[in-house]
Amino acid sequence: MISFPNDYEGAWTLAKTVFRKGIGLHSGEEAQVRLLPSDKAGFYVSWSDSDEAPVILCADKAFDSQLCTTLEVGNRSLSTVEHLLAALAGCGLTHVHLEVSGEEIPLLDGSAIGWVEAILEAGFAPANTPRLVAPVVKKAMVFNRGKSVISATPSENFNLVGIIDFPYSAIGQQILTIELTPSRFVKEIAPARTFGFMDQLEKLKEAGLIKGGTLNNALVCNSDDWINPPLRFKDEPVRHKLLDLIGDLALVGFPKAQVLVYRGSHGLHNDLAVSLLQ
Repeated sequence: MISFPNDYEGAWTLAKTVFRKGIGLHSGEEAQVRLLPSDKAGFYVSWSDSDEAPVILCADKAFDSQLCTTLEVGNRSLSTVEHLLAALAGCGLTHVHLEVSGEEIPLLDGSAIGWVEAILEAGFAPANTPRLVAPVVKKAMVFNRGKSVISATPSENFNLVGIIDFPYSAIGQQILTIELTPSRFVKEIAPARTFGFMDQLEKLKEAGLIKGGTLNNALVCNSDDWINPPLRFKDEPVRHKLLDLIGDLALVGFPKAQVLVYRGSHGLHNDLAVSLLQ
């Protein structure tokens, strides 16, 4: 049995179908996802209540939504896709069909490790068709949204540099650099959970968000400490930010580039992803 691919050069699908269900972070509603083997290169989505053909997920179908990545899929939308996509691409999969019920991917424990466990349960199989060609970065690319910046520069491998800076002493400034491989993704990035701030919870709830958020699926920071410790890593927040970035770049494929992000957001990540797509 293959545990994980060694790198991101191959073409891999699942050996069998696997199923997960859970609560959506923002909707608070239960959703189900079946991960199925596929002969088509890319990540495709279909709906359990429809006979319509699966639709490929693309970066140019993403649109700005608060605190998650939402995609247009045919005449529907699918939210909070980033952790699942990060797990698929981060583990080295290139051909996967997702059959979904509901309009939001389950949050599970707030990280990607639950999806990694599902992938391991299914196992890996060589795909029957070539993988999609990864984007090539020939010269430096830089995008910003206010003080937030993301850049990509040519590199032999897929390297990530994440920098966060929060005015909460429990987090402060954190920096992480990693040359990504499937095994490093699983050990160093996938377990990192989403996080929020005690002083923002009521405002988010009033906006109709985080209806499914609990202390079991998100870390909550209260300025100088955490409401629900322990952390899985001392720098778990910056690792989770890189998890989100990996999920957003999964829509175009991992470039051979060094990608640096300072105070990233899903919208900023998508600015780079769409440019790489083009």
